[in-house]
Amino acid sequence: MTEITADVIVAVVSIFTAGITMAIGSIAPALGEGRALAEALQAIAQQPDEAPTLTRTLFVGIAMVESTGIYCLVVSMILIFANPFWDHFITKAGG
Repeated sequence: MTEITADVIVAVVSIFTAGITMAIGSIAPALGEGRALAEALQAIAQQPDEAPTLTRTLFVGIAMVESTGIYCLVVSMILIFANPFWDHFITKAGG
């Protein structure tokens, strides 16, 4: 049977945390964008003359909401490819 070392534990926890970060971190932006779009379409249906203003504001708002999902993606990529804990284990192992 193989021995579970500290670097294996760090790898497993990092990959699991990256997956959970993306799973949870992408739900809220998706729901927020859907709700923003539904409200904007309802507002445009009620006042068609204000469509250009509402559309511009909608795009800015969706970009702000989407930034949360992008931050989660960045955190996941850091955990997988540039994990700061790896340096600690590499120096302890003498590499």
